[in-house]
Amino acid sequence: MITIDQKLITHMYKKTLAIGLFALLSVGASAQTSLQHGAWRAALLRNDGNKIIFNLDIQQQKGKTVFYIVNEPEKMLADDVTIVADSVFINMPVFESAFRLKIISKDSLSGTWIRKTTSKDIVMPFTATTKEAYRFPAVHGDATENVNGKWKIDFTRSNNSEREAIGQFVQKGNQVTGSILTPSGDYRYLSGIVTGDSLQISTFDGIHAMVFTGKINKGSITNGNLYSGPVSKEVWTAKKDEQAALSAEQVTRLKDGEDGSLNFSFPDIDGKQVSIKDKRFKNKVVIIQLMGSWCPNCMDETAFLSEYYDKNNKKGVEVIGLAYEYTTDFKRSAASVRKFQKRFNVNYPLLITPTTVSDSLHTEKTLPQLTAIKVFPTTLILDKNGKVTEITTDFYGPGTGDYYTRYKEAFEKKINELLEK
Repeated sequence: MITIDQKLITHMYKKTLAIGLFALLSVGASAQTSLQHGAWRAALLRNDGNKIIFNLDIQQQKGKTVFYIVNEPEKMLADDVTIVADSVFINMPVFESAFRLKIISKDSLSGTWIRKTTSKDIVMPFTATTKEAYRFPAVHGDATENVNGKWKIDFTRSNNSEREAIGQFVQKGNQVTGSILTPSGDYRYLSGIVTGDSLQISTFDGIHAMVFTGKINKGSITNGNLYSGPVSKEVWTAKKDEQAALSAEQVTRLKDGEDGSLNFSFPDIDGKQVSIKDKRFKNKVVIIQLMGSWCPNCMDETAFLSEYYDKNNKKGVEVIGLAYEYTTDFKRSAASVRKFQKRFNVNYPLLITPTTVSDSLHTEKTLPQLTAIKVFPTTLILDKNGKVTEITTDFYGPGTGDYYTRYKEAFEKKINELLEK
């Protein structure tokens, strides 16, 4: 999940893939420079000189070069790859996120990562090599500390405001995997290393671009830094605490006096109007997913809901996705949301709302029966009478382990109870 009040600080000038790609294709495809297959170490360079490290796995499939973005145990396939002479263009499978690269040699790449936002693009320099295929070097030797288990984390932003989180880590030898959960969502799959008493973990998924560092001393972590994107930095500390929990708060609810009925009608990604009042939703348990194609946790929820819908639709379950996008440009929004539809084979309607996620009145313009929608994804569950019975922001993705398992169990129990009524 992502809170809508997070500010994206963007730097550098705006670029588009289309211009560069057109120029290259117009002169014809020259002989391609081959890339070494296997493990690569990639780095995004921040304005302060720090690097956000992640791994790639480059493979040849059906005569085509494909890239996997590796955050153990996830390997995210990016197969929309165009190679022309020594230039490589990679569109991420979801999100408005892409790479424009140059092949320096068969074992070296250089270029930029470009991510679209509500206004200016985020552009970060990128390099990758096979010469150092590890994620982080064990510069301090074997691990002398262990982060396995649950941690209570306190982040402090640059403006000195604080926020809470939970760290859930698994350490095997030097290697660490896991995730960090916040009240507004999780950071998906983190992976890295403990070397000596030093922790380094990171993630990249096309939106999240983060690296966490810290010093471990028995049951505490100090001197922690979170570097995110081109400029954002927070400090953090942590204490080992198997009972750690996040503050419970219902972020969005029905307004006083509302009976739980909704009334909306928006176009799907093909422009066809879909209404909650349509016959297909009558006498059904309906799950409404408030999402955005810019939201990593929405990606994980879409994967879960798509599979769930296919298994349970015939039992009387319907799902509707309502997308709150960066702009009101329907063509751009539909193209971005269609990536979700194709990636996860979504068979329920994904609708484009006529407002933006940054519009302070986006709730009033779309679902005026609710108080402000502040977290994405937010999930609404309607009973067979079309009444909202639950509003939750509790989704945590597969990178969170037991949290994800418990969420699925509670979700399925709730839907089954409503189906039996």
